[in-house]
Order: sequence, then C-alpha cells, then structure tokens
Amino acid sequence: MSEDIILQVENLVKYFPVKGGLLSSILGREKRFVHAVDDVSFDIQRRKSLGLVGESGSGKTTTGRLVLRLLDPTSGRIVFNGKDITHMQDKELIPLRKKMQVIFQDPMASLNPYMKIGDAVKDALDIHNIGSPRERRDMVMDMLKKMGLTPPERIYNSYPKDISGGQRQRVVIARALVLNPEFIVADEAVAMLDVSIRSQLIELMIELAEEFGLTYLFITHDLAVTKYICDRIAVMYLGKIVEIGPLRDIFTSPLHPYTRSLMSVIPVPDPFREKEEFIPKGEIPNPISPPSGCRFHPRCPYAKEVCKTTEPPLRDAGKGHQVACHFAGEV
Repeated sequence: MSEDIILQVENLVKYFPVKGGLLSSILGREKRFVHAVDDVSFDIQRRKSLGLVGESGSGKTTTGRLVLRLLDPTSGRIVFNGKDITHMQDKELIPLRKKMQVIFQDPMASLNPYMKIGDAVKDALDIHNIGSPRERRDMVMDMLKKMGLTPPERIYNSYPKDISGGQRQRVVIARALVLNPEFIVADEAVAMLDVSIRSQLIELMIELAEEFGLTYLFITHDLAVTKYICDRIAVMYLGKIVEIGPLRDIFTSPLHPYTRSLMSVIPVPDPFREKEEFIPKGEIPNPISPPSGCRFHPRCPYAKEVCKTTEPPLRDAGKGHQVACHFAGEV
C-alpha cells in the first residue's frame, strides 16, 4: 500500500443476524441477516477527506464503525497506516486508538451528563496515561481554547446541560482531537445543528484539518455539505457504494441515477433558476432481503430487465471516477 494512503478498505462486509422467536428455533428455519455493508471497497489519502453519502439505512455509520474496529467485520480487509487491523484484538488496538478517533452525531448521547466537560475531554488522556495530571489539565484547557470554548475555566467545570448545542459539539470535537490523532470519522458531525452554527463548525473542522494534518471520513446524508470539506465522494445505497470519485466530477457529472437524486434536492440560491427534481419512488428496500441485480432498480425510472437480474460492478469512468450502473453513460 502506498504511503500516501492512510486507510484502505477491501471488500468489507457486515451482516447482522436477525433474532428469531422460539418457533423459528423449533422449526429450524434458516437464519436471516441484515445486509448492512456488502462488499465495500475504498481508500483515503493522507490529509484528504472522503465524504460517505447516502440515505438513512444505507450503511454509512456501520462502515465508519467498522473501519474504527468498533464493530467486527463479517469479512473483508481493513488496513490502517500500512497495518492490517481487520482481526486485531482489543489489546493490540489500544495504541492505534490514539491515531483514529470519532466525532458522533448527538453530543448529548455521547457525553456523560454527570461528568464535567473538562473530565470528559481529559478522559482519553487518562486512559492512555499521557502526561502528568497538571499537564493533562493544561492540554484540555488549550484544546478548549482552540475550539473557541471560552472562558475555558468555566467550560471545564460545566456539565453538558449547561452549554449550548453548538458548544457541546465543539466539546465532542475537542475530545476527539486531544489525543492528536491522524484519522477522524465524523459521523453526521453537523447534522443536528442549525445552518449558522453548522457553517461555523465546518469552517472550524477545515482549519483543524490544516493545523493537525487530519484525514476525515465525513459521513453525511447531505451531499451539499461535502463540497466544503471533502476531496472525494462515495455514494452508498443499501450497503453498497454505487458511485465514487473526485468531488468536482460527482457534482458536475453525476453518473448514477441515485447520485442524481441526491443532487436534485440540494437547494439552489436562485429563485429564477429552474431545477430538475428527481425523487426516487418508494422507500429504501428492506436490507434483510435486498433486491436482486441492481439494488436501486425498484426505485429507478431508467431500470431495464438486466438491472433486475444482474448486479452492475463498479466500473471505471475515467480520472478516478467509478460507477455501478448498467446504463450510466446513457442516463
């Protein structure tokens, strides 16, 4: 693997077993699985950002948890900084935890309501035994300042309920960065914030990426957000990547009908400009029994018979742009 690649994912699969009732056990019915992530491959260059985009239920968050080894994959391979971490045990992963961190979507769910902000941020330093108690406090205070959480002394001794939603999300970012990681999974990191606070945090994350040399896996359902922070985009649908490529190519020449549908709902700041809207019919299918062939075919207006029977592979469309669609060039 090239030294420029910090993360490489190959044919990643995660199936969650569906628990049956007593009757199913007695009758010996075949076990069923949720196909959360199904044969996903991508890589991320060091100090670059990959946006992972798709509807709820597409497998984005599960993919993020898999690459961090918060979940064990069913099959596939995960290589981080040149090391295969797919089957590493918890003790082996501890040193790597300092290099890979996560920013969760809901700060109220990820912060202990009974723990002071300073202690929550300092917790990672305590776990990894970094510095003396005084040095740890100073490191937390410095990180709170970098996050714009001032005065840091007051924030340090506050509880999550005492500060605003935007400040809580900055605390979650501070907790992820206090270990000086190289790789961050940002899982819907700005989704729960209003537009003004969201733009401030996106700008902050861009500044932090430059200052700390960070690499992001930026998970979001909002394709519009990715253009500010991502270099490449991967579009997921029902556990599979259907299109991946440079940001500019995805925005100017989306090849997959599902990508076009995500593009069509992005607001345009021009009341006089007519915009094509393409809203897929129906809802995302059940991941326990995904459709045969192309998984998007039940909702795709361009689907033909081959789409129902044959799964399209990701094929090269030039300049690092790949798409999984039988009729990508035509639609």
